[in-house]
Amino acid sequence: MRILTGLLLGVVLLAGIMAATSVGPASAQTRDGFVRNIIVQGTRRIDPQTIAGYLIIKQRDRFDQSKIDESLKALYGTGLFRDVSFRRQGNDLIIRVVENPIVNRVAFEGNVQINNEDLASEANIQPRTVYSRAKVEEAVRRMLAAYRVAGRFAATITPKVIPRSQNRLDMVFEIEEGDKTLVRRVSFIGNKVYSDSTLRDAINTKESAFWRFFGSSDVYDPAKLDADKEILRSFYLDRGFAEFRVLSAVAELSPDRQGFFITITVQEGPRYRFGKLTIESQLRRIDSSRLRGAVKAADGGRYSADKVQRTIVALADVAGSYGYAFVRVLPRVNLNKEAKTAAVTFVVEQGPRVFIERIDIIGNVRTRDSVIRREILVAEGDAFNTTKIRQSRRRLVNTGYFEKVDINRSAGTAPDKVRLTVEVTEKSTGELSIGGGFSTQDGPLGTIGVRETNFLGRGYDLRLSLQLSLRSSQIDFSFTDKHFLERDVAFGVDVFRIDRGYQGNFSQDSSFRVESIGGRLRAGYWLTENVRQSIVYELSNRRVKGVASSASEFIRAERGSSTTSIIGTAVTWDTRDNRFDPTDGFVVRGGSNFAGLGGSEAFYKISSNAGYWMSVSEGWVIWLLGEANHIGGIGQDVRLHERFFLGGNNLRGFEFGGVGPRDRRTGDSLGANNFWVVTAEMAFPLGLPKELGLKGRVFTDVGSAFGIDVSGPALLDRATPRVTVGFGLSWRSPLGPLRLNFGFPVAKQSLDQTQLFNFRFGVRF
Repeated sequence: MRILTGLLLGVVLLAGIMAATSVGPASAQTRDGFVRNIIVQGTRRIDPQTIAGYLIIKQRDRFDQSKIDESLKALYGTGLFRDVSFRRQGNDLIIRVVENPIVNRVAFEGNVQINNEDLASEANIQPRTVYSRAKVEEAVRRMLAAYRVAGRFAATITPKVIPRSQNRLDMVFEIEEGDKTLVRRVSFIGNKVYSDSTLRDAINTKESAFWRFFGSSDVYDPAKLDADKEILRSFYLDRGFAEFRVLSAVAELSPDRQGFFITITVQEGPRYRFGKLTIESQLRRIDSSRLRGAVKAADGGRYSADKVQRTIVALADVAGSYGYAFVRVLPRVNLNKEAKTAAVTFVVEQGPRVFIERIDIIGNVRTRDSVIRREILVAEGDAFNTTKIRQSRRRLVNTGYFEKVDINRSAGTAPDKVRLTVEVTEKSTGELSIGGGFSTQDGPLGTIGVRETNFLGRGYDLRLSLQLSLRSSQIDFSFTDKHFLERDVAFGVDVFRIDRGYQGNFSQDSSFRVESIGGRLRAGYWLTENVRQSIVYELSNRRVKGVASSASEFIRAERGSSTTSIIGTAVTWDTRDNRFDPTDGFVVRGGSNFAGLGGSEAFYKISSNAGYWMSVSEGWVIWLLGEANHIGGIGQDVRLHERFFLGGNNLRGFEFGGVGPRDRRTGDSLGANNFWVVTAEMAFPLGLPKELGLKGRVFTDVGSAFGIDVSGPALLDRATPRVTVGFGLSWRSPLGPLRLNFGFPVAKQSLDQTQLFNFRFGVRF
């Protein structure tokens, strides 16, 4: 019995040992065995060797569960597989994969605001590439981001997969763009000195309104809101708030996802005035009086960060004029919080020697690099000169080709080298100008012109214009190469034909007509940064025709044609901050013409004009304009068609030729050998949102035209000044500039011809 019991116990013990060995060796083998073969199953397009290349565990490695897990993650990370599994079979590692399908076609449905090309660029899923869910999720995220930039935060994108044969699929993105997500309200917290409306006018983000349907200023854009923080900072710093801060700018989406409520919290702080302004110069050769004269602020004046920056630029310019190319101006601002003053010390010192290693140009699509480079006053290898770089930026802005020009610098390959990046944003340089008006002389009139100031992206200026009215017609063609033969010389050619009727009411026949046909050659070049000289030669034939039998005897004597050969020159000194919409600076021009080198006419002509612009407050600009001309015959009388006719655009309130010598019997204007006119005008805001582009204007024109070679009892020639006062409205409309003028003569002669109203309208494309 004991023997039997012992045998049974032995059997049980042996069974336990055998059971343990049936698991134990396998576990040991998992820990200590080596991979004999790696067998890949399920592949269709992908080579098994490619899969093996992604594995962390390799042939002849020990079976290591951590390496197997890492290999599994690596294969999933390739995006090539929809499913991956590992299993061990003896000493072989079996890997079974299910490949992701291939994208056969990518389509977008429901999109209108963003085209297929732009969406495809954002999605970055191309046909014949491997499909993966991660790629699709990233594509949806990027496309939604593009719609948010376009102001459509309510947009939804639903990806759909359409299976095709041979493990292919069509990828379709169904899009509901929704309406633009506009800014419903912009509120400010913490502002005490300036109202919400004033601050709303200052920033770029605007509240939605019916008149903003052409623009995008009322479309919410996070990047634009970030820029508004800096705009507010500049706004306050320029007005004396040296401690101003933007604490937060929060945009909350409305529950219906159709609009944003923006709240900007600011801390204005106290307003400061300038304390003592001093200059510490470490440059010995510079006259200290010139440095003091460059300071753009005064002790006790309102603190302005803009004046500090302008002083830095002016001091650098003075140092540059003394030959210091590597100058550095550092402002030290010391705030006295009790006295509310800001003492500023400008430290002028020799900066490190830095040279320009490379100049890169970005942002230009139409405009050639060479057109931009010729306006830049520095080149690779030159000393870094802030004055020349600033002048280069001004030259680029004044071309009129760009909405925005930035010149930034970055570190070069060595400590003494920098790289300049010229970043431009091109604007439309084509212009379709449409003008209209009404006068008691010409009646309804219209003009149409086509101009391209950057033709072929080479900087060529090409213009064709036509003017028609009941009394006149004019056609002009001009071509200008602003850098003729790759030199800083502008060369141009003009061809024109003008046929104009003079005198009388537009409903009546003209007293006479003058037809002019001719052309001219022009050249211009810079003498200095702000001074330019031009030379012109003109050859034309003018014919006085259609003289009415009731016309003045002085006009009847002018029948027939003449040929004029004119050579002339002019010099212009221009310091305006912007040639197209100046707010500061002046322009002075003087010129002379001589006729007699060929042709039938011989005379000289002297002309001069000047203008001065001054910004007296934000949005308020005053300018003064003056012009005076004289013509004299050389051995003969000055003919009718060479004389000056004053009125219209140069003396508002009077029609063209409405002022000057006149036949008292017929009332016909005879033109004058002399004329002068002075204009004072002010533009001011109307209290409307700035982006509307509406400005009011008030003006007064004073002028006279007098002197004529002919004489007789019928001649009325008085040099008495005529005076006009008036007002107007200018609108920078989405379709172009519109200007209305109402002029009221307050000093005139009995036979002068007046004109109450005129307007001009233009559209850009």
